[in-house]
Amino acid sequence: MATQPLVEWETGLLDCFEEASTCCYGFWCCPCLACTVSGRFGENTCLPLCDICSPAIFAAFAIPVFAPPAGLSMRVAMRNRYGIKGSLCKDIAVACCCGCCSWCQMHRELKHRKINPTVVNVQNTTVFATQPAPVMMMQPQGFVTQQGFVTQQGAFITSR
Repeated sequence: MATQPLVEWETGLLDCFEEASTCCYGFWCCPCLACTVSGRFGENTCLPLCDICSPAIFAAFAIPVFAPPAGLSMRVAMRNRYGIKGSLCKDIAVACCCGCCSWCQMHRELKHRKINPTVVNVQNTTVFATQPAPVMMMQPQGFVTQQGFVTQQGAFITSR
């Protein structure tokens, strides 16, 4: 089985001027950009919110956490999916030191690859429904009909 050669990121970590709108968006609202990237990559859009909540939770249990879990996992997953060069150590360093720039780089990568959600159209197959066999309905005795009513013995009496 032949493996694909590894490629570089489409843009560098600090290539903000290549696409200023992404970096401006990331600067003013990095959580919004992170949620957008996560959704376009096919993950839960709320996943990056773990980066905001996890330091407080881990600090409450006195567990030191330096790397933002969502940012790091998304970066590693993107590198693995698209065959991008790098290592886990570099990903940890980028996620810890420049998380917002990392999200901007991942956003630019998805835009260059034009990753859009896949829409699957499911077509219904035609099912031929058969109708049940007709059933003869007997009128019960003793009930009123339009023209009269039927007695218990089955004699028909008309009403005036």
